[in-house]
Amino acid sequence: MASFQAASSSTRRGSVSPFPPLPNTVSSPTVRPHVWSLQAAAVARTTAFWRQWLSRGVFPDHPWRGHLQRSALALKGLTYAPTGALLAASTTSLPETPQGERNWDYRYSWIRDSTFALWGLYTLGLDYEANDFFSFIADVCENGDDLQIMYGVGGESRLDEQVLGHLSGYEGAFPVRIGNAAFSQRQHDLWGAILDSVYLHTRSRDYLSERLWPVLVKLVDTAAEHWREPDCGIWEVRGELRHFTSSKVMCWVAADRGRRLAAMRADAKTAARWAAVADEIHADVCTNGLDERGVFTQCYGSKALDASLLLMPLLRFLPPSDPRVRATVLAIADELTVDGLVLRYRVEETDDGLTGTEGAFLMCSFWLTSALVEIGEVVRARQHCERLLSFASPLDLYAEELDPSTGRHLGNFPQAFTHLALINAVMHVIRAEEGAGYTGPAPAS
Repeated sequence: MASFQAASSSTRRGSVSPFPPLPNTVSSPTVRPHVWSLQAAAVARTTAFWRQWLSRGVFPDHPWRGHLQRSALALKGLTYAPTGALLAASTTSLPETPQGERNWDYRYSWIRDSTFALWGLYTLGLDYEANDFFSFIADVCENGDDLQIMYGVGGESRLDEQVLGHLSGYEGAFPVRIGNAAFSQRQHDLWGAILDSVYLHTRSRDYLSERLWPVLVKLVDTAAEHWREPDCGIWEVRGELRHFTSSKVMCWVAADRGRRLAAMRADAKTAARWAAVADEIHADVCTNGLDERGVFTQCYGSKALDASLLLMPLLRFLPPSDPRVRATVLAIADELTVDGLVLRYRVEETDDGLTGTEGAFLMCSFWLTSALVEIGEVVRARQHCERLLSFASPLDLYAEELDPSTGRHLGNFPQAFTHLALINAVMHVIRAEEGAGYTGPAPAS
């Protein structure tokens, strides 16, 4: 609903909508009967296609099955068929704060979505879509010398950001942007996201492309070279570069998954070299990323919490039973939430280069569900997940954020990463309750 409302609100200032209303195909005398029959047939074919496509998936017999199916449909709808690219969202500039400036263009494909996208699609039996998205990731890796965090759906690399000053935006929010300047940022989680997705794909398909291996070697070596440097972090802050803990963890992921892939290729020398890098990063994070409580913090030397650290048990940086992991998850659950909904970080503690507030992040809130399951808090995780599912729109879709005080969806809509996190969270809870154990997107050991 939000996307359609936004489309009618983003008009020229002081003018009426440039889109004339469509004629009522039932009652309008301008629509001839044979045209109506063609339209009805097209609707029937469309309905049949989506039902048939959904029947290919594997969905558990559970009361939450409908949420998984709707998320699968949303992800399919956000996929650009010619390349397999998965859009972050189908809209631009829907505000994260009403009348605020945190308005971004999300009509692009983020590389960091790859791990959870592949895991979610494979888990639901949607292998064709997973393979297509992996092919898109592989293509951009092979075709570009300097890998970016995001691309256009056709693999475009220039995503220059512009402000459309003649548009008022949704409910008067300004600016309205097209393009996204974050494409040129330094974000060190990129290398780990790619290596993790390649490892997941290889483990699932039992095959690693020879033509991709030189690219992976370059990526792991790049992570090994630059992990000590500050970056913009997973949240693409537009303030000062910092030593974000989650970025260091993702550099560890790059080295760890790289050494696993090298071992699969029986390349013991390369595997040992990257294992040494992974060990060095791991030790550095455990030394510099903790506060006096034994809780991992947003960046080195800070006491601020950050929701991205909920990924630590999911990525197997440390075992879920480790007291530092448990302390971090519970600290975020108790201290980085508003009415139980997770914030990315507290804006008053983080220089992100912007003004104003933002809503609770739904993706992070679903991450909390998964992390709670990981540390054994299954009852709390189920209650938390059940509450999150109650916030779904009438179409069972989610935006990027939620206003904790009203339950209103904020930001671009529908948001792919929210639905990917939903799949992960729901499957965590279902499998934990079934007592079948859990195999997440990361290696078990």
